[in-house]
Amino acid sequence: MKALVIGANGQMGSDLMRRASATPNRPTMFPLTHAELDVTDEFAVRTTLETMRPEVVIDTAAYHRVDEVELNPERTLAANALAPFRLAQACAHISASLVFVSTDYVFGGDRSRRTPYGEGDTPAPLNVYGASKLAGEALVRAALERHFIIRTSGLYGLSGATGRGGNFVERMLALAAQGKPIRVVNDQHLCPTFTLDLADAMLDLITTEQYGLHHITNDGACSWYEFTARVPAVRAARRSLPDHLGGVQERRRPAFSALAHPAWLAAGSSPLRHWEQALGDYLAPRRHQPARAA
Repeated sequence: MKALVIGANGQMGSDLMRRASATPNRPTMFPLTHAELDVTDEFAVRTTLETMRPEVVIDTAAYHRVDEVELNPERTLAANALAPFRLAQACAHISASLVFVSTDYVFGGDRSRRTPYGEGDTPAPLNVYGASKLAGEALVRAALERHFIIRTSGLYGLSGATGRGGNFVERMLALAAQGKPIRVVNDQHLCPTFTLDLADAMLDLITTEQYGLHHITNDGACSWYEFTARVPAVRAARRSLPDHLGGVQERRRPAFSALAHPAWLAAGSSPLRHWEQALGDYLAPRRHQPARAA
């Protein structure tokens, strides 16, 4: 199988390429960075797909800086909704399937919710980012029958440890190493997900015909506060992690957006491991190294 990875130098795309190259019998992956393909350029998208003729396109590109996108709704919709729609149209033209990576932020409107959302639950986004991704889902679904829509949550991966702005874990490690205050909300609950685990699930899924919507995250849910408290370097910094209740974020985010996985499991897929185990493996290479400032 020939797979085209769009956004291949991002956190998800990088770890997807890493996992595919390190594991036997995976699809043949062809990476495209943003510099090589601007997904908002309709002509470039169609020409690229017609030239390369992949069997599946994996769209990991997104405009996802939540605070920033609130101020740029037109750009956000162009990147997160219209671009996937045109990709879906181009895929239909060459009889390819499409993977569209969406988000738990399509939920959050039900402020009383405290049980994980399944694929059949009604979305209600609170912010522009969530609304743009939900629109992208609908447009992909309308344009292409052979689609995989994957909602996931709280991504962190190996490419975040090597630059490109880092990820949440790396930012916490840097603050601990520098002796700076660590302020983390405990009123946002989600399913933190290691991108290597998500990459394995995604690579398995695209070889099937289990098209449609799937929630794929590491198992279990927690707050950002609980997640941070499991990072040994934070505890080793010999400062207590203050318990901050809301007010830290500038833009609205879901108080509870944990995802359940009934459609994923009904398709015969195995649940991903618990988020604590995944975090432990992410941190394992530095267990015997002193914390260093970024």
